[in-house]
Amino acid sequence: MQFGVFDQNDLGVLDLTAHYEARLQLVAFYDQAGFDRYHVSEHHATPLSTTPATGAWLSAVAQRTRRIRLGPLVYILPLRHPLQVAEEVCLLDHLSHGRFELGIGRGVSPFELGYHGVDPAASPAMLQEATAILLQALTQEVVDYEGRFWQCRKVPMVLRPKQLPHPPLWMPCATLEHAERAAKLGAATVTNGPVGRIADIVAQYRRSWTRPDPLPPIGLSRAMVLADTAAEARAIASRAWRLHATHFMKLWRDHGAAPINARMSEDFAEAEAAGLAFAGTPAMIRDSLLAQVRETGVNYVVGRFAFGDLSPDEMLGSARLFAREVMPALNDTFPEERHHGLSAA
Repeated sequence: MQFGVFDQNDLGVLDLTAHYEARLQLVAFYDQAGFDRYHVSEHHATPLSTTPATGAWLSAVAQRTRRIRLGPLVYILPLRHPLQVAEEVCLLDHLSHGRFELGIGRGVSPFELGYHGVDPAASPAMLQEATAILLQALTQEVVDYEGRFWQCRKVPMVLRPKQLPHPPLWMPCATLEHAERAAKLGAATVTNGPVGRIADIVAQYRRSWTRPDPLPPIGLSRAMVLADTAAEARAIASRAWRLHATHFMKLWRDHGAAPINARMSEDFAEAEAAGLAFAGTPAMIRDSLLAQVRETGVNYVVGRFAFGDLSPDEMLGSARLFAREVMPALNDTFPEERHHGLSAA
């Protein structure tokens, strides 16, 4: 079993300077506490993210950490030229001393794509084309590609990544089709949703994995608040989730549209009842996760400990209890999964 953190880095109550410093201190704790990876989202023109310049943020994270692996989940490839992304990947891989992990996707918000002049209907094709160029740029000395969206004619690639042939790939999954695509690409994955749907996605991923390499991380993502008592945890989670859900839904509501997957309720109890989020004592979170890991077949648990108006102390308190009391219990129960890695090939 491996453990990661996913950070939307949405707007809280601190001013931005204090927000960034508090979050960097929290990531430093993740590093020291033994979490395997730190993932950060990319969003634009929304309070759902205060770190839309993902590379700049991860550069700062790399300087505050020593062992935890880090990367975007995901870079929205249709928004930037893939050659520029490749150069940034090489830079971050060296700045982190080979700890960078490359998450790629097309972007789930049609509004964010539209703000940048990208047709959401074209984003799947753009992702496919950008991925081909990006992998060529990371592995070859010259990029030569003629596509519908980008043309690269004998472009020299001066920078090489530290991890060869390229940093490990990640592609999140929301459907069976996504799971098959990620497995065939050799990309690790994380998914969020009801337990039954995750189990189907994981099964499809495992069926589609044909490489000789060890099976990479296949993760589920859950928001969590841990405290000494269940009442305290639920009170904290209910308050912070309300703001987080407002951030998540803002652009959809501004445009009078429904999210692609499902509406995010501002009532934490609904998310908890659906098994999408947890609030409770370490023992309660441990038992809930043990049940979901068994049912879904994942080998990677990704916690979301920072969201909404949680204070730095509340975020750190949850992460500390999780690292101290939940991680060891899952490791003891699923020891064989601990050795499943992710090669850079």
